[in-house]
Amino acid sequence: MAEDNSLFVCEASALRDGGKGVRFPVIAFGHPATGFVVRYAGKPFAYLNRCAHVPIELDWSQGDFFESSGLYLMCATHGAVYQPDTGKCAGGPCRGGRLRPIAVSERDGGIWWQPDEMVQAPAV
Repeated sequence: MAEDNSLFVCEASALRDGGKGVRFPVIAFGHPATGFVVRYAGKPFAYLNRCAHVPIELDWSQGDFFESSGLYLMCATHGAVYQPDTGKCAGGPCRGGRLRPIAVSERDGGIWWQPDEMVQAPAV
């Protein structure tokens, strides 16, 4: 863990624009869950891995969050699509919802996430 309470997710080189994301364990609203980080337009973005339509994980398989064009994040179950840089619903059954963001930064060759009041680090 870094001095600012950030937690390491992965090497920065593990993320490609519009490519696979990396999942990481979190405690969300008091329950075990996963977060994920993807790279879009050169920057990392992280969200709670929970669709705004129905609270289920988004990915098709481990780390597949983008739909085929690499422009939108897509829920594998119901097809809701989200803007990768804002988490806002861009179409489908999410109807104006948005993904829950997780603060993330890229430094020292790594991707780091920052716990907050609702999304915490799991017990070690």
